[in-house]
This record gives sequence, structure tokens and C-alpha cells, in this order.
Amino acid sequence: MNPRVAVLGTGRMGSAIARRLAETGLELALWNRTRSRAEDLRVGTVVATPADAVGRADVVITSLTGPEALRTVFSGPGGALASAHGQTFVEMSTVGPDVLLELAPLVARTGSILADAPLVGAPPVVLRGAALVLVGGERSEVERIQPVLQALGEVRHVGSFGSGARLKLVANSMLAALVLSAAELEVAGRLAGLDPTATLEVLTRLVPSLEIRRTGFIEDRHEPPLFALRDLRKDLDLALSFFRSVNAYVPITTLAHEWVGEAAEEYGDLDISAVIRRYARRSAGSSRQPD
Repeated sequence: MNPRVAVLGTGRMGSAIARRLAETGLELALWNRTRSRAEDLRVGTVVATPADAVGRADVVITSLTGPEALRTVFSGPGGALASAHGQTFVEMSTVGPDVLLELAPLVARTGSILADAPLVGAPPVVLRGAALVLVGGERSEVERIQPVLQALGEVRHVGSFGSGARLKLVANSMLAALVLSAAELEVAGRLAGLDPTATLEVLTRLVPSLEIRRTGFIEDRHEPPLFALRDLRKDLDLALSFFRSVNAYVPITTLAHEWVGEAAEEYGDLDISAVIRRYARRSAGSSRQPD
């Protein structure tokens, strides 16, 4: 018998998760703070509260904006824990390990289990079932939810509980560095007289995942965003806090945090490819001749 699945949070990633799971024939209950966003998906049953969704499910997936959103969704009379009764909760947001360690004992009191399984891959990749699922937790717990996770992509058990969340911060720190480097070299190539398309072809040969941001780098079109700059800034906030807690020396990530933060002040709702606008502006300013 297929498990019943609740998806709490139907933003860009949560919507892709819900659509992909619906395509596999799973029975879904959806909740989102703005109900209309869940209803627009036209899959599953949309309910009024997280508790309503959890009460209908065997597996509960959360895909939310950050630690505070996760705490809010789990707590209170209408929160997820109010109707928890032995389910497996699968946290797929990028929230860092601290909030997971905080919530795990609360989940355990309901007889339920909390696993962390963030995704590596943009929403279109999730829709194809080609994401990388980074799962932290006991292997026996991972096996229990394997059929659901496999619908989203390659499932990789990466260690004890919290390891998935930690590795996702590593992954998104790398993504920030790659996108910034690509934007920098695209602008430098144009100033050197190179065809922007030729430059991107070379960069994607080295980093194939950059292809998904072709329209941003070549045509300066950054909407609709696959991954908004404000969300990457949040992830780098979490990453730096975590890296500093383990005394890691991360100067490149620190610089990426600074640049992404500055770009997010202007273009926070645009895709992360919009960082190219800051490089273009800085390059134009530095090339002006003095009066």
C-alpha cells in the first residue's frame, strides 16, 4: 500500500515536490500559509492547517523558508505536532542543523521520527525526479521512507541525523561561489571582446549545472526565479554561522556572503543569476575615463 504524504509548504521547491509525488500516484495532503498557492497546484487535497495535513498522512514532508518558519509550522494548536501520531517527518528545507536538534525530541514525544533530507537540484530537476536527496538519520529510518524519496531522485544516506542539513549548507555555499565566479567571468569576457554565449559554453563544460541559468547570464532575464537571491542570502547566513561554530576557515564563503548580501538588497526577489548586474555595474564604473 502506498504511503499517504503530507507536504507542508508549497513555495517553489515544495510545489515541485508535490507535483512530482502526485505524478507517481501518491495520495497527497497539502498545506501552505497562503492557501491559494497550494490550490493552484491542482493536486492532492488542500487543508486549512498543518495539523489537518499531518492527520491524513503516513509521511510528512516540510519545505519551508527557514528555521523560524519551521518552528511556527510545528508548534501551536494547529501545528504539525498537534496531530502527529507515529509518522515519519522528512525535513527538506534548508534550515541548518540547530533547529532540527531542537525539534527532534518534540517529534519523538509523539511517537514519530524526524529525518533530514534536503534536496540538491533546482525545481525543474526535482520535477524530473533527478534531484540528489541528502538523508541524515538511522539507515532503518531511511529505508522506511525510501519509496517516497526515490520518486524525487537519487537517495544518498550521508550520515547521522543532521548530516543532510549540514551537507546542504556546504552545497549551497559552493553554489554561491560558482554563480559569482560565472557572473564575474561572463562580464570579464565581454569586456575582452568575447562572445557571451561562447564564454558560457566554456563555463558549462566545466560546471554543467550553470546551463540552467543561461537566460540570466546571456539575456539578463532573472524571472521567474529558480532560487531567489534573498533565499541564498539566508542560506549563507546559516552556513557561516555553522562553519564558525566548528572553527572552519572559510574566506571564500565569507566573501560570497558579502556579495550575495549586497546583491540581495537590490535584487532579492530575482534569481541568483542577477548577481551579474553588480559585476556589470562595477566593471562599467571602473572603465570610465577620469574627467
